[in-house]
Amino acid sequence: MTFTAEQAKAAFPNEVVTRAVTRLVNVPGLDKPVALITLDNGHDHTRPSTFGPQGLVSLGSALDEAFAAGPAAIAVTGKPFIFAVGADLSGVEAVSDPALAREIAETGHAVFRRLTDSEIPTFAFVNGAVMGGGLELALSCHYRTLSENTAAIAFPEVFLGLFPGWGGTQLLPNLIGPDAAVTVIVENALNQNKMLNVAKTAELGIVDAVFGSADFLEQSLLWLAKVVRGELTPARREIDRGEAWDAAIARARSIVDGKTHGASPGATKAVELLELARTADLTTGYAAETEALAELLMSDTLRAGLYSFNLVNKRAKRPAGAPDRSLARKVTKVGVVGAGLMASQLALLFVRRLKVPVVLTDVDQERIDKGVSYVHAEIDKLLSKGRLSPDAANRLKALVTGSLDKAAFADADFVIEAVFEEMGVKQQVFGDLEQYVSPEAILATNTSSLSVSEMASKLQHPERVVGFHFFNPVAVLPLLEIVRGEQTDDAALATAFALGKQLKKSCVLVKDAPAFVVNRLLLRFLGEVLNAVDEGTPFEVADRALEPLGLPMSPLVLMQLVGPAIALHVGETLHGAFPDRFKVSGNLKKFVEAGKRAVWQWDSAGNQVVDPEVAALWQLGDRPSTEEEVRERALAAIAQEIRIMLDEGVVAEAQDIDLCMLLGAGWPFWLGGITPYLDREGVSARVNGKAFLAPGVASVPA
Repeated sequence: MTFTAEQAKAAFPNEVVTRAVTRLVNVPGLDKPVALITLDNGHDHTRPSTFGPQGLVSLGSALDEAFAAGPAAIAVTGKPFIFAVGADLSGVEAVSDPALAREIAETGHAVFRRLTDSEIPTFAFVNGAVMGGGLELALSCHYRTLSENTAAIAFPEVFLGLFPGWGGTQLLPNLIGPDAAVTVIVENALNQNKMLNVAKTAELGIVDAVFGSADFLEQSLLWLAKVVRGELTPARREIDRGEAWDAAIARARSIVDGKTHGASPGATKAVELLELARTADLTTGYAAETEALAELLMSDTLRAGLYSFNLVNKRAKRPAGAPDRSLARKVTKVGVVGAGLMASQLALLFVRRLKVPVVLTDVDQERIDKGVSYVHAEIDKLLSKGRLSPDAANRLKALVTGSLDKAAFADADFVIEAVFEEMGVKQQVFGDLEQYVSPEAILATNTSSLSVSEMASKLQHPERVVGFHFFNPVAVLPLLEIVRGEQTDDAALATAFALGKQLKKSCVLVKDAPAFVVNRLLLRFLGEVLNAVDEGTPFEVADRALEPLGLPMSPLVLMQLVGPAIALHVGETLHGAFPDRFKVSGNLKKFVEAGKRAVWQWDSAGNQVVDPEVAALWQLGDRPSTEEEVRERALAAIAQEIRIMLDEGVVAEAQDIDLCMLLGAGWPFWLGGITPYLDREGVSARVNGKAFLAPGVASVPA
């Protein structure tokens, strides 16, 4: 042990301590009892157990007691629905002493390794959520069982800009092989923190047995007895330490380069440690993890990742400026105006989450039928994947209908429009709706850039109109920008926030300003990149300029995903509002008019090249810029725009800008959104004369 109890308390004074309690359990067929250690932080499953210094000290003491009893085996399990989910990240944020960072790394290794080095067989009974350090604790045991209802299994560290630092990079590849370990530690983490399900966890060999949840502990103890008696020997796969390990590390490097472009030290270090695990013994491997973890814990990049984690897990759950939830009205039926792809995606989301009637309407029956058919087909896909029962699928499909007659909305409590992005069209839709819906029904718009206030201005009840801006694909991106128009009342706003929560979206309150938050910022930096191309910068140079940020995609690929016509439309809206900062590219207009969707295509050798037709229509100037110049220009523009947006009160704080970029644009967690990056790189100070965030927020405390 490295920490004493007093030192541990002093290190993280506000730690929610996970206590480890040892009890001796008699198991049929064993001469000696089993020492069963239970991890419990005293809260229910909504506050999962984590490990800070005091929690590690408690586990160490429980192990002392377990070993002293001379049991047949030692087993570790968790409180109901939770095994353990890793390190206490809230405590890590406050660490400002490098010696303390090292001590945290060393203590985790020292405590967990006692289970690995034990001559008494050790078992992890993983009875619920297991992530990060919790999974490392399980891997430190000789054998593992898993409950079939476990919902969250993952190593999320690389997603946060860290790496599994309490044995994960050394134990996992030597248990399941290097390629599978790369998938779990690197690929899944950088794929928006993808989780493992129970079946995949067992298939990979991370656990040895899966049991039902009702009698999980009893079944695990009986299984343990068979292992201890030698009646059952869990299989262990042979690990290829030759070419297969080389190939796995090459794949890991390719994933990290492609996803982060070298901008995430945690991801890079994870690959180095996985490579080391091929030949290193645990002492060498753990020393390397400790060294790297101690260094990374004291970096601003990691603090940016923890800042992101807090935004998504804390701030997003308590949206700044949201009215009292008691004002929200109950929604028992939803109307969707439009039956195109976006409208159909919305209908699917509403029926899946709310399980209330959803009715679509459009200008003709053919479009309505197509929209309803899309929703039904998506429900059938969920059924085929086993995510819905036949009965549930039939019930959901029965709730989704279409109607040419807007009288079908008479008893709807919430009606959202997803029609063509043109103010006159949307005003007409709302004007028509007002003849049919009740005075209390909320009218919502999914507009991506138009004024909600103007849209509501001709209505008898403009106070019930609210912006409800989803991001595409609706099922994937968790952000919902909720826009308050000039006359939107608290009841409409509260209903929108309550509904957003039911839809399992993260809501941010946004002022009714052109293009709101995400689209305004994306168009500002995309506009600078297109301006550079128009001036004569080669497409390749301009598109590579932002690679050092490690964004999920380059600007021109982003334009392709969003749709050039939509980018042009939003750009024109912003140009109308802010002509000095948002220019409309004549080349982009020609590009859209020509029906082109992408700048890039791939030749027969798989190389990315400019589409010759695009090269022919795009008129380049004679003032090319370098990558660095394009990057500086784009970042300066974003820094300027964020400062203006904050001064205008578009959102409450810079934290809300970052939350929007993380959840609506898929910007990397380890980047911290955008403002910590601009602060770290000195762009904020250079452009605006000051940082966006206070010292110690998304950075190491002084």
